[in-house]
Amino acid sequence: MKEIVVISGKGGTGKTSMVASFARLAGRVVCADCDVDAANLHIVTKPVIREKIEFIGGKVAVIDQASCTGCGRCHEVCRFSAVLEDGSVYDIDSMACEGCGVCAEFCPEKVITMEPETNGEWYVSDTDNGPLIHARLLPGSENSGKLVTEVRRAARRVAEEEGINTIIVDGSPGIGCPVIASVTGSDAVLAVTEPSLSAMHDVKRVIDLARHFEIKTLICVNKSDINEDITGQIREMAEKSGIPFAGTVRFDEDFTKAQICGKSISEFSDGTAASDVSGVWEFVRRELGLED
Repeated sequence: MKEIVVISGKGGTGKTSMVASFARLAGRVVCADCDVDAANLHIVTKPVIREKIEFIGGKVAVIDQASCTGCGRCHEVCRFSAVLEDGSVYDIDSMACEGCGVCAEFCPEKVITMEPETNGEWYVSDTDNGPLIHARLLPGSENSGKLVTEVRRAARRVAEEEGINTIIVDGSPGIGCPVIASVTGSDAVLAVTEPSLSAMHDVKRVIDLARHFEIKTLICVNKSDINEDITGQIREMAEKSGIPFAGTVRFDEDFTKAQICGKSISEFSDGTAASDVSGVWEFVRRELGLED
Protein backbone atom coordinates (compact mmCIF):
# COMPACT_ATOMS: atom_id res chain seq x y z
CA MET A 1 0.00 0.00 0.00
CA LYS A 2 1.23 3.49 -0.89
CA GLU A 3 0.14 6.79 0.62
CA ILE A 4 0.80 10.13 -1.08
CA VAL A 5 -0.04 13.38 0.71
CA VAL A 6 -0.65 16.54 -1.31
CA ILE A 7 0.27 19.65 0.67
CA SER A 8 1.04 23.32 0.13
CA GLY A 9 2.73 26.14 1.95
CA LYS A 10 -0.51 28.12 1.96
CA GLY A 11 -4.16 27.64 1.05
CA GLY A 12 -5.48 28.26 -2.44
CA THR A 13 -2.65 26.76 -4.50
CA GLY A 14 -4.88 24.08 -6.04
CA LYS A 15 -3.93 21.03 -3.97
CA THR A 16 -7.54 19.91 -3.43
CA SER A 17 -8.27 20.21 -7.15
CA MET A 18 -5.13 18.18 -7.77
CA VAL A 19 -6.25 15.45 -5.34
CA ALA A 20 -9.71 15.23 -6.94
CA SER A 21 -8.11 14.87 -10.38
CA PHE A 22 -5.61 12.27 -9.17
CA ALA A 23 -8.48 10.20 -7.75
CA ARG A 24 -10.23 10.40 -11.11
CA LEU A 25 -7.09 9.39 -13.01
CA ALA A 26 -6.04 6.64 -10.62
CA GLY A 27 -9.24 4.64 -10.80
CA ARG A 28 -10.23 3.08 -7.48
CA VAL A 29 -8.36 4.66 -4.55
CA VAL A 30 -9.04 5.74 -0.98
CA CYS A 31 -9.04 9.51 -0.56
CA ALA A 32 -8.67 11.24 2.80
CA ASP A 33 -9.47 14.92 3.29
CA CYS A 34 -7.12 15.90 6.12
CA ASP A 35 -7.64 19.64 5.61
CA VAL A 36 -10.20 19.34 8.40
CA ASP A 37 -10.21 23.03 9.28
CA ALA A 38 -11.51 23.87 5.81
CA ALA A 39 -12.54 20.56 4.25
CA ASN A 40 -13.84 20.89 0.68
CA LEU A 41 -12.82 17.75 -1.22
CA HIS A 42 -16.39 16.50 -0.80
CA ILE A 43 -17.63 19.35 -3.02
CA VAL A 44 -16.08 17.80 -6.15
CA THR A 45 -16.27 14.12 -5.20
CA LYS A 46 -19.95 14.08 -4.21
CA PRO A 47 -19.74 11.46 -1.45
CA VAL A 48 -22.60 9.32 -0.20
CA ILE A 49 -22.10 8.92 3.55
CA ARG A 50 -22.21 5.32 4.80
CA GLU A 51 -20.69 5.78 8.29
CA LYS A 52 -20.71 8.79 10.64
CA ILE A 53 -18.58 8.90 13.79
CA GLU A 54 -18.60 11.53 16.54
CA PHE A 55 -15.22 13.14 17.19
CA ILE A 56 -14.38 13.82 20.83
CA GLY A 57 -11.15 15.76 20.78
CA GLY A 58 -10.81 17.28 24.25
CA LYS A 59 -12.49 18.13 27.51
CA VAL A 60 -14.42 21.07 28.89
CA ALA A 61 -14.86 22.15 32.51
CA VAL A 62 -18.30 21.76 34.09
CA ILE A 63 -19.30 23.28 37.46
CA ASP A 64 -21.75 21.41 39.69
CA GLN A 65 -23.91 24.42 40.50
CA ALA A 66 -25.76 22.65 43.31
CA SER A 67 -22.50 22.07 45.22
CA CYS A 68 -20.59 25.26 44.28
CA THR A 69 -20.04 27.62 47.24
CA GLY A 70 -19.30 30.63 44.99
CA CYS A 71 -15.79 31.22 46.34
CA GLY A 72 -14.58 32.43 42.92
CA ARG A 73 -11.26 30.61 43.02
CA CYS A 74 -11.90 29.16 39.53
CA HIS A 75 -12.43 32.68 38.18
CA GLU A 76 -9.14 33.81 39.72
CA VAL A 77 -6.97 31.05 38.26
CA CYS A 78 -8.44 30.77 34.74
CA ARG A 79 -6.03 32.37 32.24
CA PHE A 80 -8.52 32.19 29.37
CA SER A 81 -11.38 34.20 30.93
CA ALA A 82 -13.54 31.12 30.53
CA VAL A 83 -15.16 31.35 33.96
CA LEU A 84 -18.13 33.71 33.88
CA GLU A 85 -19.04 35.60 37.03
CA ASP A 86 -22.56 36.73 37.97
CA GLY A 87 -22.45 37.87 41.57
CA SER A 88 -21.55 34.77 43.55
CA VAL A 89 -22.57 32.42 40.71
CA TYR A 90 -19.87 31.08 38.40
CA ASP A 91 -20.25 29.19 35.16
CA ILE A 92 -18.02 28.02 32.28
CA ASP A 93 -17.98 29.59 28.82
CA SER A 94 -17.45 26.38 26.84
CA MET A 95 -16.27 28.31 23.75
CA ALA A 96 -13.48 29.96 25.77
CA CYS A 97 -12.53 26.92 27.86
CA GLU A 98 -9.23 25.39 26.73
CA GLY A 99 -9.76 22.22 28.77
CA CYS A 100 -6.57 22.75 30.76
CA GLY A 101 -8.19 21.64 34.03
CA VAL A 102 -6.59 24.33 36.22
CA CYS A 103 -9.98 25.40 37.61
CA ALA A 104 -10.79 21.82 38.61
CA GLU A 105 -7.37 21.41 40.19
CA PHE A 106 -7.68 24.55 42.35
CA CYS A 107 -11.38 24.27 43.22
CA PRO A 108 -11.37 23.87 47.07
CA GLU A 109 -14.72 22.05 47.02
CA LYS A 110 -13.81 19.79 44.06
CA VAL A 111 -17.11 20.53 42.33
CA ILE A 112 -15.59 21.10 38.87
CA THR A 113 -15.19 18.11 36.54
CA MET A 114 -13.59 17.84 33.09
CA GLU A 115 -16.11 16.30 30.70
CA PRO A 116 -15.45 14.92 27.19
CA GLU A 117 -16.31 17.49 24.51
CA THR A 118 -17.68 16.73 21.06
CA ASN A 119 -15.62 18.70 18.54
CA GLY A 120 -17.02 17.42 15.25
CA GLU A 121 -17.70 14.35 13.12
CA TRP A 122 -15.85 12.25 10.60
CA TYR A 123 -17.30 10.14 7.84
CA VAL A 124 -16.64 7.13 5.65
CA SER A 125 -18.31 7.77 2.31
CA ASP A 126 -18.52 6.29 -1.18
CA THR A 127 -17.61 8.20 -4.34
CA ASP A 128 -17.34 7.21 -7.99
CA ASN A 129 -13.58 6.71 -7.48
CA GLY A 130 -13.65 4.77 -4.21
CA PRO A 131 -14.05 5.52 -0.49
CA LEU A 132 -13.56 9.01 0.88
CA ILE A 133 -12.75 9.68 4.54
CA HIS A 134 -13.60 13.25 5.49
CA ALA A 135 -14.51 15.27 8.56
CA ARG A 136 -16.14 18.38 9.91
CA LEU A 137 -14.97 20.37 12.92
CA LEU A 138 -17.62 22.28 14.86
CA PRO A 139 -17.25 26.10 14.85
CA GLY A 140 -14.56 27.20 17.30
CA SER A 141 -13.35 23.65 17.89
CA GLU A 142 -9.68 22.75 18.09
CA ASN A 143 -7.64 19.53 18.18
CA SER A 144 -7.62 19.36 14.37
CA GLY A 145 -4.32 17.46 14.46
CA LYS A 146 -5.99 14.73 16.48
CA LEU A 147 -8.88 14.62 14.00
CA VAL A 148 -6.41 14.35 11.09
CA THR A 149 -4.90 11.30 12.78
CA GLU A 150 -8.36 9.74 13.09
CA VAL A 151 -9.09 10.38 9.39
CA ARG A 152 -5.79 8.87 8.23
CA ARG A 153 -6.18 5.86 10.50
CA ALA A 154 -9.67 5.24 9.08
CA ALA A 155 -8.37 5.63 5.51
CA ARG A 156 -5.76 2.93 6.07
CA ARG A 157 -8.31 0.62 7.70
CA VAL A 158 -10.75 1.02 4.80
CA ALA A 159 -7.99 0.49 2.23
CA GLU A 160 -6.95 -2.75 3.94
CA GLU A 161 -10.53 -4.00 4.26
CA GLU A 162 -11.33 -3.30 0.61
CA GLY A 163 -7.99 -4.36 -0.88
CA ILE A 164 -7.14 -0.91 -2.27
CA ASN A 165 -3.42 -0.23 -2.63
CA THR A 166 -3.36 3.57 -2.96
CA ILE A 167 -4.32 6.32 -0.51
CA ILE A 168 -4.35 9.91 -1.70
CA VAL A 169 -4.47 12.51 1.08
CA ASP A 170 -5.50 16.14 0.79
CA GLY A 171 -3.25 17.53 3.51
CA SER A 172 -3.59 20.72 5.51
CA PRO A 173 -1.80 23.86 4.28
CA GLY A 174 1.08 25.43 6.18
CA ILE A 175 3.52 23.72 8.53
CA GLY A 176 1.55 23.45 11.79
CA CYS A 177 0.30 20.53 13.84
CA PRO A 178 -2.42 19.40 11.34
CA VAL A 179 0.19 19.24 8.55
CA ILE A 180 2.57 17.20 10.68
CA ALA A 181 -0.32 14.85 11.48
CA SER A 182 -1.09 14.67 7.73
CA VAL A 183 2.38 13.69 6.53
CA THR A 184 3.98 11.64 9.31
CA GLY A 185 4.56 8.07 8.18
CA SER A 186 3.42 8.64 4.57
CA ASP A 187 5.36 7.32 1.57
CA ALA A 188 5.71 10.71 -0.12
CA VAL A 189 4.40 14.25 -0.23
CA LEU A 190 3.66 16.34 -3.29
CA ALA A 191 4.11 20.04 -2.56
CA VAL A 192 1.88 22.17 -4.79
CA THR A 193 2.95 25.77 -5.18
CA GLU A 194 2.40 28.80 -7.39
CA PRO A 195 4.94 31.05 -9.15
CA SER A 196 5.06 33.94 -6.68
CA LEU A 197 7.77 35.00 -4.23
CA SER A 198 5.53 34.40 -1.21
CA ALA A 199 4.48 30.95 -2.46
CA MET A 200 8.11 30.03 -3.15
CA HIS A 201 9.02 31.07 0.40
CA ASP A 202 6.15 29.01 1.81
CA VAL A 203 6.97 25.89 -0.19
CA LYS A 204 10.55 25.99 1.10
CA ARG A 205 9.15 25.74 4.63
CA VAL A 206 7.03 22.76 3.58
CA ILE A 207 10.07 21.09 2.04
CA ASP A 208 12.04 21.64 5.25
CA LEU A 209 9.19 20.08 7.23
CA ALA A 210 9.08 16.98 5.03
CA ARG A 211 12.88 16.71 5.14
CA HIS A 212 12.79 16.86 8.94
CA PHE A 213 10.53 13.79 8.96
CA GLU A 214 12.61 12.13 6.22
CA ILE A 215 9.66 11.89 3.82
CA LYS A 216 10.23 11.71 0.08
CA THR A 217 9.18 15.03 -1.43
CA LEU A 218 8.02 15.96 -4.94
CA ILE A 219 7.08 19.41 -6.14
CA CYS A 220 4.87 20.86 -8.87
CA VAL A 221 3.92 24.40 -9.88
CA ASN A 222 0.30 25.32 -10.55
CA LYS A 223 -0.51 28.26 -12.90
CA SER A 224 3.10 28.01 -13.95
CA ASP A 225 2.83 30.30 -16.98
CA ILE A 226 1.65 33.39 -15.07
CA ASN A 227 5.27 33.95 -14.03
CA GLU A 228 7.65 31.69 -15.90
CA ASP A 229 10.70 33.36 -14.36
CA ILE A 230 9.72 32.32 -10.80
CA THR A 231 8.59 28.92 -12.06
CA GLY A 232 12.14 28.52 -13.37
CA GLN A 233 13.54 29.57 -9.99
CA ILE A 234 11.38 26.97 -8.21
CA ARG A 235 12.49 24.26 -10.65
CA GLU A 236 16.14 25.27 -10.12
CA MET A 237 15.68 25.26 -6.33
CA ALA A 238 14.18 21.78 -6.52
CA GLU A 239 17.03 20.46 -8.65
CA LYS A 240 19.67 21.90 -6.33
CA SER A 241 17.88 20.34 -3.34
CA GLY A 242 17.58 16.95 -5.01
CA ILE A 243 13.76 17.15 -5.06
CA PRO A 244 12.05 15.47 -8.03
CA PHE A 245 10.17 18.09 -10.09
CA ALA A 246 6.80 16.52 -10.91
CA GLY A 247 5.85 19.10 -13.51
CA THR A 248 3.85 22.23 -14.14
CA VAL A 249 0.17 22.99 -14.68
CA ARG A 250 -0.58 25.92 -16.94
CA PHE A 251 -3.28 28.46 -16.14
CA ASP A 252 -6.57 27.39 -17.69
CA GLU A 253 -10.00 28.96 -17.17
CA ASP A 254 -11.43 25.45 -17.32
CA PHE A 255 -10.12 24.97 -13.78
CA THR A 256 -12.56 27.60 -12.49
CA LYS A 257 -15.38 26.36 -14.72
CA ALA A 258 -14.85 22.83 -13.39
CA GLN A 259 -15.05 24.06 -9.79
CA ILE A 260 -18.28 25.95 -10.51
CA CYS A 261 -19.73 22.70 -11.88
CA GLY A 262 -18.47 20.74 -8.85
CA LYS A 263 -16.12 18.59 -10.92
CA SER A 264 -12.40 17.90 -11.10
CA ILE A 265 -10.52 19.32 -14.07
CA SER A 266 -9.82 15.76 -15.27
CA GLU A 267 -13.54 15.04 -15.30
CA PHE A 268 -14.57 18.36 -16.83
CA SER A 269 -12.07 19.04 -19.60
CA ASP A 270 -9.44 17.60 -21.92
CA GLY A 271 -7.68 20.96 -22.29
CA THR A 272 -4.19 22.13 -21.32
CA ALA A 273 -4.63 22.03 -17.53
CA ALA A 274 -6.22 18.58 -17.62
CA SER A 275 -3.35 17.33 -19.77
CA ASP A 276 -0.78 18.88 -17.42
CA VAL A 277 -2.41 17.40 -14.32
CA SER A 278 -2.39 14.00 -16.01
CA GLY A 279 1.34 14.41 -16.61
CA VAL A 280 1.96 15.28 -12.95
CA TRP A 281 -0.03 12.21 -11.83
CA GLU A 282 1.99 9.94 -14.15
CA PHE A 283 5.18 11.31 -12.61
CA VAL A 284 3.88 10.78 -9.08
CA ARG A 285 2.70 7.28 -9.95
CA ARG A 286 6.13 6.32 -11.31
CA GLU A 287 7.94 7.80 -8.31
CA LEU A 288 5.72 5.77 -5.96
CA GLY A 289 6.11 2.62 -8.01
CA LEU A 290 2.34 2.24 -8.45
CA GLU A 291 1.10 -0.33 -10.91
CA ASP A 292 -1.11 0.60 -13.90
